[in-house]
Amino acid sequence: MIDHYFTILQDGQHEIEIKKSRFICFMRRVKTEDDAKAFIAEIKKEHWKANHNCSAFILGDRSEIQRSSDDGEPSGTAGIPMLEVLKKQELINVAAVVTRYFGGTKLGAGGLIRAYSHSVSEAIQAIGLVEGKLQQEITLTIEYPQLGKLQNFLEASDYTTKDTLFTEKITVVCLVDEETVPLFISEVTDILNGQFTYEEGETSYHEIPLASK
Repeated sequence: MIDHYFTILQDGQHEIEIKKSRFICFMRRVKTEDDAKAFIAEIKKEHWKANHNCSAFILGDRSEIQRSSDDGEPSGTAGIPMLEVLKKQELINVAAVVTRYFGGTKLGAGGLIRAYSHSVSEAIQAIGLVEGKLQQEITLTIEYPQLGKLQNFLEASDYTTKDTLFTEKITVVCLVDEETVPLFISEVTDILNGQFTYEEGETSYHEIPLASK
């Protein structure tokens, strides 16, 4: 398993206009090549009147599967530039389709490359990104007088608080990068003078929205 990945925040679309041609970029999270192909077919069916529905997708933890299509545009002017944007952003398990409605002005090879690249770049910016981190749940059990110290520590750190439960004692569920679990326990031990108990829970990917990348 990889320790982190980047992908889009959610499925979405974004439209730009260049010299009266409309470029609509649709993006979707996909898990398999069949998912990606079905998504592309869906957009083509919906926008069958469009001049082109160019596509690119990347699959696999290490970007093992990469595909692109110019869908009738001059070779190398659409699908590959779209794919390069996804690769530059280090995105995985995502597919992009750019639907073009021709506005009457030819853009030339260079213009097309810039238009399709720009369409995907702007869509990514509009939709947003997340970083998925492989993290372990650590459940801390403390007494009420210790809550202030622990909260101050967590707020000043990069650790994430998933949940806090108040019963006879306080239970705080934290998300910690797998490789930093020993350091986390050591830091909490110092702060609380060892007056706590903890349990290690499941390890899974937790996604954190990114302001920019």
